[in-house]
Amino acid sequence: MKGLIDTLGQRVLLKFPPETAHHISLRALAAGVARTSAPRDPRLVVHKAGLEFANPLGMAAGYDKNAEVPDALLGLGFGFAEVGTVTPRSQPGNPQPRIFRLERDNAVINRLGFNNEGHEAALKRLAARRRGRGIVGANIGANKDSDDRVNDYVLGVQRFTPVADYLTVNISSPNTPGLRNLQAGEALSELLSRVVEARSTTPGANGNPVPIFLKVAPDLTDAEIDAIAEEALHSGIEGLIVSNTTLARAGLTDAHRNEAGGLSGMPLFERATAVLARMRKAVGPEMVLVGAGGVDSAETAAEKIRAGADLVQLYTCMIYQGPGLPARIVKGLSRLADREKLGSILDIRDSAVERWAAHRAAD
Repeated sequence: MKGLIDTLGQRVLLKFPPETAHHISLRALAAGVARTSAPRDPRLVVHKAGLEFANPLGMAAGYDKNAEVPDALLGLGFGFAEVGTVTPRSQPGNPQPRIFRLERDNAVINRLGFNNEGHEAALKRLAARRRGRGIVGANIGANKDSDDRVNDYVLGVQRFTPVADYLTVNISSPNTPGLRNLQAGEALSELLSRVVEARSTTPGANGNPVPIFLKVAPDLTDAEIDAIAEEALHSGIEGLIVSNTTLARAGLTDAHRNEAGGLSGMPLFERATAVLARMRKAVGPEMVLVGAGGVDSAETAAEKIRAGADLVQLYTCMIYQGPGLPARIVKGLSRLADREKLGSILDIRDSAVERWAAHRAAD
Protein backbone atom coordinates (compact mmCIF):
# COMPACT_ATOMS: atom_id res chain seq x y z
CA MET A 1 0.00 0.00 0.00
CA LYS A 2 1.19 3.49 -0.81
CA GLY A 3 1.69 5.80 2.16
CA LEU A 4 -0.12 9.11 2.49
CA ILE A 5 3.05 11.17 1.97
CA ASP A 6 3.94 9.06 -1.08
CA THR A 7 0.49 9.61 -2.58
CA LEU A 8 0.35 13.33 -1.86
CA GLY A 9 3.88 13.85 -3.13
CA GLN A 10 3.09 12.20 -6.44
CA ARG A 11 -0.10 14.21 -6.85
CA VAL A 12 1.86 17.41 -6.37
CA LEU A 13 4.64 16.40 -8.77
CA LEU A 14 2.16 15.39 -11.46
CA LYS A 15 0.85 18.96 -11.46
CA PHE A 16 4.20 20.17 -12.80
CA PRO A 17 5.56 19.73 -16.34
CA PRO A 18 7.53 16.45 -16.51
CA GLU A 19 11.03 17.94 -16.59
CA THR A 20 10.24 20.35 -13.79
CA ALA A 21 8.88 17.49 -11.68
CA HIS A 22 12.02 15.49 -12.45
CA HIS A 23 14.29 18.26 -11.17
CA ILE A 24 12.15 18.75 -8.05
CA SER A 25 12.36 15.04 -7.26
CA LEU A 26 16.16 15.09 -7.65
CA ARG A 27 16.40 18.03 -5.25
CA ALA A 28 14.12 16.27 -2.78
CA LEU A 29 16.23 13.11 -2.87
CA ALA A 30 19.44 15.11 -2.47
CA ALA A 31 17.92 16.80 0.59
CA GLY A 32 16.95 13.47 2.12
CA VAL A 33 13.21 14.16 1.96
CA ALA A 34 12.34 10.76 0.50
CA ARG A 35 13.72 7.72 2.28
CA THR A 36 12.10 4.36 2.90
CA SER A 37 13.15 1.06 4.40
CA ALA A 38 13.58 -2.30 2.70
CA PRO A 39 15.02 -4.82 5.17
CA ARG A 40 17.84 -6.96 3.78
CA ASP A 41 16.63 -10.45 3.02
CA PRO A 42 19.39 -12.98 2.29
CA ARG A 43 17.07 -14.79 -0.11
CA LEU A 44 17.05 -11.68 -2.32
CA VAL A 45 20.82 -11.23 -2.46
CA VAL A 46 22.13 -11.80 -5.99
CA HIS A 47 25.74 -12.68 -6.78
CA LYS A 48 26.44 -12.01 -10.45
CA ALA A 49 29.33 -10.63 -12.53
CA GLY A 50 31.57 -10.71 -9.46
CA LEU A 51 29.27 -8.32 -7.58
CA GLU A 52 26.92 -8.74 -4.63
CA PHE A 53 23.56 -7.04 -5.11
CA ALA A 54 21.56 -6.57 -1.90
CA ASN A 55 18.43 -7.39 -3.90
CA PRO A 56 17.66 -7.79 -7.61
CA LEU A 57 15.85 -4.46 -8.06
CA GLY A 58 17.71 -1.53 -9.59
CA MET A 59 17.02 2.01 -10.70
CA ALA A 60 17.48 2.23 -14.46
CA ALA A 61 19.53 4.88 -16.20
CA GLY A 62 17.75 8.04 -17.27
CA TYR A 63 16.67 9.35 -13.89
CA ASP A 64 20.01 10.30 -12.32
CA LYS A 65 21.71 11.36 -15.52
CA ASN A 66 24.51 13.30 -13.85
CA ALA A 67 25.25 11.06 -10.86
CA GLU A 68 23.73 13.49 -8.38
CA VAL A 69 21.84 11.08 -6.09
CA PRO A 70 22.96 7.44 -6.46
CA ASP A 71 23.23 6.86 -2.71
CA ALA A 72 19.86 8.46 -2.07
CA LEU A 73 18.37 6.04 -4.62
CA LEU A 74 19.94 3.11 -2.79
CA GLY A 75 18.29 4.51 0.33
CA LEU A 76 14.87 3.98 -1.26
CA GLY A 77 15.43 0.23 -1.19
CA PHE A 78 17.06 -0.40 -4.54
CA GLY A 79 19.72 -3.10 -4.66
CA PHE A 80 21.64 -1.06 -7.22
CA ALA A 81 21.42 2.24 -9.08
CA GLU A 82 22.56 3.13 -12.58
CA VAL A 83 23.53 6.72 -13.39
CA GLY A 84 23.64 8.32 -16.83
CA THR A 85 23.43 8.12 -19.76
CA VAL A 86 26.56 10.28 -19.75
CA THR A 87 28.47 11.37 -22.85
CA PRO A 88 32.06 12.65 -23.13
CA ARG A 89 30.98 16.24 -23.66
CA SER A 90 27.97 17.93 -22.14
CA GLN A 91 25.05 18.36 -24.50
CA PRO A 92 21.60 19.94 -24.16
CA GLY A 93 19.65 17.17 -25.86
CA ASN A 94 16.63 17.73 -28.05
CA PRO A 95 14.36 20.80 -27.92
CA GLN A 96 11.64 20.98 -25.28
CA PRO A 97 8.99 19.80 -24.72
CA ARG A 98 10.53 16.33 -24.95
CA ILE A 99 8.89 14.31 -22.18
CA PHE A 100 5.20 13.43 -22.33
CA ARG A 101 3.25 11.65 -19.62
CA LEU A 102 0.64 9.21 -20.90
CA GLU A 103 -1.29 9.07 -17.64
CA ARG A 104 -4.15 7.01 -19.08
CA ASP A 105 -1.60 4.37 -20.08
CA ASN A 106 0.79 4.62 -17.10
CA ALA A 107 3.52 5.40 -19.59
CA VAL A 108 5.93 8.08 -20.77
CA ILE A 109 7.26 9.03 -24.18
CA ASN A 110 10.59 10.83 -24.18
CA ARG A 111 12.88 12.21 -26.86
CA LEU A 112 15.48 13.69 -24.53
CA GLY A 113 18.51 12.84 -26.64
CA PHE A 114 21.14 12.11 -23.97
CA ASN A 115 20.95 15.53 -22.30
CA ASN A 116 23.66 15.54 -19.61
CA GLU A 117 26.54 17.52 -18.11
CA GLY A 118 29.25 15.30 -19.60
CA HIS A 119 31.89 12.96 -18.22
CA GLU A 120 33.72 15.45 -16.05
CA ALA A 121 30.76 16.43 -13.88
CA ALA A 122 29.62 12.85 -13.29
CA LEU A 123 33.16 11.65 -12.64
CA LYS A 124 33.70 14.24 -9.91
CA ARG A 125 30.53 13.19 -8.12
CA LEU A 126 31.20 9.47 -8.33
CA ALA A 127 34.80 9.91 -7.22
CA ALA A 128 33.62 11.88 -4.17
CA ARG A 129 31.11 9.27 -2.92
CA ARG A 130 32.13 6.68 -0.38
CA ARG A 131 32.28 3.27 -2.02
CA GLY A 132 30.70 0.28 -0.36
CA ARG A 133 27.24 1.73 0.25
CA GLY A 134 25.82 -0.28 -2.60
CA ILE A 135 26.25 -1.11 -6.26
CA VAL A 136 26.34 1.91 -8.59
CA GLY A 137 26.76 1.49 -12.33
CA ALA A 138 27.53 4.08 -14.99
CA ASN A 139 25.62 4.11 -18.28
CA ILE A 140 27.81 5.52 -21.05
CA GLY A 141 26.80 6.93 -24.42
CA ALA A 142 28.04 8.86 -27.45
CA ASN A 143 27.65 12.52 -28.28
CA LYS A 144 25.14 13.27 -31.02
CA ASP A 145 27.73 15.17 -33.09
CA SER A 146 30.63 12.79 -32.43
CA ASP A 147 32.96 11.98 -35.31
CA ASP A 148 33.79 8.61 -33.72
CA ARG A 149 31.00 7.21 -31.58
CA VAL A 150 32.84 4.00 -30.78
CA ASN A 151 35.67 6.08 -29.35
CA ASP A 152 33.15 7.89 -27.14
CA TYR A 153 32.32 4.53 -25.56
CA VAL A 154 36.02 3.69 -25.19
CA LEU A 155 36.50 6.99 -23.36
CA GLY A 156 33.56 6.15 -21.13
CA VAL A 157 35.10 2.82 -20.18
CA GLN A 158 38.50 4.35 -19.51
CA ARG A 159 37.14 7.18 -17.40
CA PHE A 160 34.41 5.46 -15.39
CA THR A 161 36.09 2.14 -14.68
CA PRO A 162 37.82 3.49 -11.54
CA VAL A 163 34.62 4.93 -10.03
CA ALA A 164 31.76 2.60 -11.09
CA ASP A 165 30.89 -0.94 -10.00
CA TYR A 166 29.79 -1.82 -13.53
CA LEU A 167 29.42 -0.10 -16.90
CA THR A 168 26.50 -0.14 -19.31
CA VAL A 169 27.13 0.50 -23.00
CA ASN A 170 23.92 2.15 -24.21
CA ILE A 171 23.45 1.79 -27.96
CA SER A 172 19.68 1.42 -27.91
CA SER A 173 18.23 4.87 -27.35
CA PRO A 174 15.94 5.81 -30.26
CA ASN A 175 16.57 9.53 -29.67
CA THR A 176 20.12 9.85 -31.04
CA PRO A 177 19.95 9.42 -34.83
CA GLY A 178 21.78 6.34 -36.05
CA LEU A 179 22.73 5.09 -32.59
CA ARG A 180 20.78 1.83 -32.86
CA ASN A 181 22.81 0.96 -35.96
CA LEU A 182 25.59 -0.01 -33.54
CA GLN A 183 23.46 -3.01 -32.48
CA ALA A 184 24.17 -4.87 -35.71
CA GLY A 185 26.92 -6.68 -37.59
CA GLU A 186 30.45 -5.40 -37.85
CA ALA A 187 29.57 -2.19 -36.00
CA LEU A 188 28.60 -4.14 -32.88
CA SER A 189 31.62 -6.42 -33.18
CA GLU A 190 34.00 -3.45 -33.38
CA LEU A 191 32.28 -1.65 -30.51
CA LEU A 192 32.40 -4.59 -28.13
CA SER A 193 35.96 -5.48 -29.10
CA ARG A 194 37.18 -1.96 -28.39
CA VAL A 195 35.34 -1.45 -25.10
CA VAL A 196 36.53 -4.83 -23.78
CA GLU A 197 40.10 -3.95 -24.83
CA ALA A 198 39.78 -0.60 -23.03
CA ARG A 199 38.50 -2.38 -19.94
CA SER A 200 41.49 -4.73 -19.97
CA THR A 201 43.95 -1.84 -19.78
CA THR A 202 42.03 0.15 -17.14
CA PRO A 203 41.84 -1.57 -13.75
CA GLY A 204 38.85 -1.02 -11.53
CA ALA A 205 38.99 0.47 -8.05
CA ASN A 206 39.62 -2.95 -6.46
CA GLY A 207 42.03 -4.07 -9.16
CA ASN A 208 39.49 -6.39 -10.81
CA PRO A 209 37.95 -5.90 -14.25
CA VAL A 210 34.72 -3.92 -14.13
CA PRO A 211 31.72 -5.81 -15.56
CA ILE A 212 30.32 -4.49 -18.82
CA PHE A 213 26.65 -4.76 -19.79
CA LEU A 214 25.19 -3.95 -23.21
CA LYS A 215 21.77 -2.25 -23.27
CA VAL A 216 19.62 -3.27 -26.22
CA ALA A 217 16.27 -2.25 -27.69
CA PRO A 218 12.98 -4.14 -27.38
CA ASP A 219 12.29 -3.68 -31.09
CA LEU A 220 14.51 -6.56 -32.22
CA THR A 221 13.70 -9.36 -34.63
CA ASP A 222 14.58 -12.94 -33.74
CA ALA A 223 17.50 -12.79 -36.17
CA GLU A 224 18.78 -9.61 -34.53
CA ILE A 225 18.49 -11.19 -31.08
CA ASP A 226 20.52 -14.18 -32.23
CA ALA A 227 23.17 -11.96 -33.81
CA ILE A 228 23.52 -9.77 -30.70
CA ALA A 229 23.69 -12.86 -28.48
CA GLU A 230 26.47 -14.35 -30.61
CA GLU A 231 28.51 -11.14 -30.51
CA ALA A 232 27.95 -10.68 -26.77
CA LEU A 233 29.05 -14.23 -25.98
CA HIS A 234 32.10 -13.91 -28.20
CA SER A 235 33.14 -10.50 -26.88
CA GLY A 236 33.67 -11.31 -23.22
CA ILE A 237 31.20 -8.81 -21.79
CA GLU A 238 29.31 -9.95 -18.70
CA GLY A 239 25.70 -9.22 -19.57
CA LEU A 240 22.86 -7.54 -21.40
CA ILE A 241 20.14 -5.14 -20.27
CA VAL A 242 16.86 -5.92 -22.00
CA SER A 243 15.54 -3.42 -22.76
CA ASN A 244 15.42 0.27 -23.56
CA THR A 245 12.33 2.19 -24.71
CA THR A 246 10.23 1.11 -27.70
CA LEU A 247 9.02 2.79 -30.86
CA ALA A 248 5.85 0.66 -30.83
CA ARG A 249 2.54 2.33 -29.96
CA ALA A 250 0.01 -0.52 -29.94
CA GLY A 251 -2.89 -0.24 -27.50
CA LEU A 252 -2.21 3.29 -26.27
CA THR A 253 -5.16 5.56 -25.51
CA ASP A 254 -3.62 8.79 -24.20
CA ALA A 255 -3.71 11.97 -26.29
CA HIS A 256 0.12 12.04 -26.37
CA ARG A 257 0.39 8.54 -27.84
CA ASN A 258 1.68 9.73 -31.23
CA GLU A 259 4.51 11.89 -29.92
CA ALA A 260 7.92 10.99 -31.34
CA GLY A 261 10.37 9.25 -29.04
CA GLY A 262 10.76 6.13 -26.96
CA LEU A 263 7.85 4.69 -24.99
CA SER A 264 8.40 3.36 -21.47
CA GLY A 265 6.18 2.22 -18.63
CA MET A 266 3.54 -0.47 -18.27
CA PRO A 267 2.73 -0.84 -22.01
CA LEU A 268 6.34 -1.92 -22.57
CA PHE A 269 6.17 -4.84 -20.16
CA GLU A 270 5.00 -7.60 -22.52
CA ARG A 271 7.25 -6.64 -25.44
CA ALA A 272 10.36 -6.23 -23.29
CA THR A 273 9.72 -9.42 -21.33
CA ALA A 274 9.24 -11.47 -24.48
CA VAL A 275 12.52 -10.16 -25.94
CA LEU A 276 14.20 -10.88 -22.60
CA ALA A 277 13.09 -14.52 -22.73
CA ARG A 278 14.22 -14.94 -26.32
CA MET A 279 17.55 -13.39 -25.41
CA ARG A 280 17.91 -15.84 -22.49
CA LYS A 281 17.37 -18.74 -24.86
CA ALA A 282 19.93 -17.27 -27.26
CA VAL A 283 22.71 -16.58 -24.74
CA GLY A 284 22.21 -19.64 -22.55
CA PRO A 285 22.15 -19.85 -18.75
CA GLU A 286 25.43 -18.19 -17.76
CA MET A 287 25.36 -14.65 -19.14
CA VAL A 288 23.84 -12.03 -16.82
CA LEU A 289 20.56 -10.57 -18.05
CA VAL A 290 18.89 -7.51 -16.57
CA GLY A 291 15.17 -7.18 -17.28
CA ALA A 292 13.78 -3.66 -17.69
CA GLY A 293 10.51 -2.29 -18.99
CA GLY A 294 7.12 -1.98 -17.30
CA VAL A 295 8.05 -3.16 -13.81
CA ASP A 296 5.48 -1.75 -11.39
CA SER A 297 5.08 -4.40 -8.68
CA ALA A 298 6.71 -7.37 -7.01
CA GLU A 299 4.81 -9.66 -9.36
CA THR A 300 6.01 -7.96 -12.55
CA ALA A 301 9.56 -7.94 -11.14
CA ALA A 302 9.24 -11.65 -10.38
CA GLU A 303 7.87 -12.29 -13.87
CA LYS A 304 10.99 -10.74 -15.37
CA ILE A 305 13.04 -13.21 -13.34
CA ARG A 306 10.82 -16.09 -14.44
CA ALA A 307 11.44 -14.95 -18.04
CA GLY A 308 15.20 -15.17 -17.59
CA ALA A 309 16.40 -12.07 -15.72
CA ASP A 310 19.00 -12.20 -12.96
CA LEU A 311 18.34 -8.57 -12.07
CA VAL A 312 15.48 -6.15 -12.75
CA GLN A 313 15.32 -2.39 -13.32
CA LEU A 314 12.54 0.19 -13.24
CA TYR A 315 12.07 3.92 -13.69
CA THR A 316 8.86 5.12 -15.35
CA CYS A 317 6.43 3.34 -13.05
CA MET A 318 7.94 5.16 -10.06
CA ILE A 319 6.74 8.41 -11.63
CA TYR A 320 3.16 7.25 -11.06
CA GLN A 321 3.65 5.23 -7.88
CA GLY A 322 6.09 7.34 -5.90
CA PRO A 323 9.44 6.81 -4.15
CA GLY A 324 8.02 4.10 -1.92
CA LEU A 325 7.68 1.74 -4.90
CA PRO A 326 11.12 0.07 -4.68
CA ALA A 327 10.69 -0.78 -0.99
CA ARG A 328 7.20 -2.15 -1.68
CA ILE A 329 8.56 -4.34 -4.47
CA VAL A 330 11.45 -5.64 -2.36
CA LYS A 331 9.09 -6.47 0.51
CA GLY A 332 6.74 -8.14 -1.98
CA LEU A 333 9.58 -10.30 -3.29
CA SER A 334 10.31 -11.40 0.27
CA ARG A 335 6.66 -12.39 0.70
CA LEU A 336 6.83 -14.29 -2.60
CA ALA A 337 9.90 -16.14 -1.30
CA ASP A 338 7.88 -17.03 1.80
CA ARG A 339 4.90 -18.30 -0.22
CA GLU A 340 6.97 -20.35 -2.64
CA LYS A 341 9.48 -21.49 0.01
CA LEU A 342 12.44 -20.21 -1.99
CA GLY A 343 16.01 -20.43 -0.82
CA SER A 344 16.89 -17.72 -3.36
CA ILE A 345 14.77 -15.45 -5.53
CA LEU A 346 16.70 -16.82 -8.52
CA ASP A 347 15.19 -20.24 -7.87
CA ILE A 348 12.30 -19.03 -10.06
CA ARG A 349 14.60 -17.84 -12.87
CA ASP A 350 13.78 -19.29 -16.30
CA SER A 351 10.59 -20.98 -15.08
CA ALA A 352 8.55 -19.08 -17.70
CA VAL A 353 11.16 -18.64 -20.44
CA GLU A 354 9.38 -20.82 -22.97
CA ARG A 355 6.01 -19.14 -22.41
CA TRP A 356 7.42 -15.65 -22.74
CA ALA A 357 9.67 -16.51 -25.67
CA ALA A 358 6.58 -17.60 -27.61
CA HIS A 359 4.76 -14.37 -26.84
CA ARG A 360 4.46 -11.84 -29.66
CA ALA A 361 3.58 -8.26 -28.76
CA ALA A 362 1.60 -6.08 -31.14
CA ASP A 363 3.28 -3.12 -32.85
